Amino acid sequence: MKKTKLRYDRIAILVLIVIAIIWGIIEIKHIMYTHTYEYKFLNKGYDKETTNYFIKLDNNKKDYILSIDYNENIKNIMEQRYFMWKNLDSYISYYDKYKEKSLEDVIAIINVHADKDWYDKDTIKETDTSLKEKMLVNKFYYLPSNYDDNLDIATVKNWYAYGEKKILNEVYQMYIQMYNAAKNEGLNLIINSGFRTNKEQTDLYDERKKMKGTEYADLYAARPSFSEHETGLALDIFTPEYPTTETFESSKEYTWLLNNAYKFGFILRYPKGKEYLTGYAYESWHYRYLGLDLAKKVYESGLTYDEYYAYYIEG
Repeated sequence: MKKTKLRYDRIAILVLIVIAIIWGIIEIKHIMYTHTYEYKFLNKGYDKETTNYFIKLDNNKKDYILSIDYNENIKNIMEQRYFMWKNLDSYISYYDKYKEKSLEDVIAIINVHADKDWYDKDTIKETDTSLKEKMLVNKFYYLPSNYDDNLDIATVKNWYAYGEKKILNEVYQMYIQMYNAAKNEGLNLIINSGFRTNKEQTDLYDERKKMKGTEYADLYAARPSFSEHETGLALDIFTPEYPTTETFESSKEYTWLLNNAYKFGFILRYPKGKEYLTGYAYESWHYRYLGLDLAKKVYESGLTYDEYYAYYIEG
C-alpha cells in the first residue's frame, strides 16, 4: 500500500514538474515574444496588416516608428510614391491638421517646404550653385550676392520687350535650336525676358509691390536674389501674334512648347494648378533650362521642378 502511494506521489511530482516545465516554456516564449517587433507594434495598436508592413523595414526605422505616438495614417503616408523618411514627422503633423488634403498633396507640400511661409527666414538657404543648370532657385533657395560675376552671357538677337538683350550663352544656343525647330513647323518664338541683374530684379519687384502690394508682388515676381532670371537659365517666351501674358496660352506656340521644349532642355516652370507648391501664379510663358537629360526626366515625371529637386536631387 505504501509502495502504491509512493508511486502515485512520484507520478504527481512528475506531472507537476512537467506542468512547470511546460508553463515555464510558455512563459519564456511569451517573454521572448514581448521583445519582438510584432508584439510591440500590435501592442501599440497597429493591426496585423500594418504590423506586417512595418516588420519588413530596417530595424532603425521600426524603432523610430515605435518611438513616436500611434498614428493610423503612417502606413498610408509611407506608401506614397514620393515619401521621404526625413519628413515623416512633418507629414504626420501636417495631415493631422489638414485632413481635407490628399496624402499626395501633403507629401508634395512638405517636400518642397510649402508648409512654411514663403521666404521664411528659418527655412531659406543659399542654393548650391555648383549644380549649375540643375540648381534650384525659388522662394526658399537664393543666389549668392556675387553669383553673376563670371557668367558667360550672350547677346540675344531674337528679342521682344523687357530689359537688356542678355542670356546665358549655353541656354541661348539651345534656345536657337528650339526656335529653329518651331520655325520649321510654321511657328514663331520670341524671347520677352532672359537674364536680369539683381538690380533689374529689384526694380521689377519693387514696381509690382508699389502697384498692388507685397502679396501681389510675391505672386507675380520673385524677390531679388530669389529669381530664376538672375541665373540666366530662365526665359519668358511669347509669339508676335500673342505677345502678352493674358493671350499666350491661346497660341499654337504655347501648345508646341508644352510638348517639345524638354527636347531642347527646357521645362514649363510654373504649371497651372501648382501655385501652392511653386509660390507663383501660373505662367504659360516661363521656361527654365535644365539640360537635355534632366529636362526629359522632369517632363516625364509630371512634377514641378521644386518637387523633382526635393526628391531626386536634394534627397
